Amino acid sequence: MDILRRSLRLLQLNLTAGRRPPLDLHDVAVIEGRVWPTDLDELRHVNNGVYLSMMDLPRLDLLMRSGLWPRFRAAGIYPVVASQTITYRKSLQLWQRFRIETRIVGYDDRAVYLEQRFVVDGEVYARGFVKGRFLRRTGGVATIEEVGRLAGIDPALHPIPEWMRSWSEHVALPSSRAEAPSRWD
Repeated sequence: MDILRRSLRLLQLNLTAGRRPPLDLHDVAVIEGRVWPTDLDELRHVNNGVYLSMMDLPRLDLLMRSGLWPRFRAAGIYPVVASQTITYRKSLQLWQRFRIETRIVGYDDRAVYLEQRFVVDGEVYARGFVKGRFLRRTGGVATIEEVGRLAGIDPALHPIPEWMRSWSEHVALPSSRAEAPSRWD
């Protein structure tokens, strides 16, 4: 069910992205949705993990409508989530309509940071923060400077707030090349 749900939402995004107005990379991107039966958990509200899956779509929408998606693909670069956190305020219920609002907060020397909100009738139901990195299809990491050149922006002009830098440091895991033993100290 999850694969079908995600596939249908991705198909809808791809079919409608070209009909929606273009966006500047730092605009607020908005997509609208409706809660489907497959989004629900045993308590009959949207499953916490489904929120995270839904958050992928507006990030892709922002890249598509800003014109960056084809540039990234041509350069062999793709975005990945490095870390994220979400806070739930109210539950989304079956058949309820909602919006996901997404904007880039800023950049540090290695990543892009975004804020995403689930909104119903102007009211925030949930809010997430995402740290994204860019990888190369051939292996390795694309630098934020390279991403900035492809996007035609200077990432240094969009610094992240100090609390976000602190959050990123506190939730970070060691590099994939370093050891990361599981110890419960």
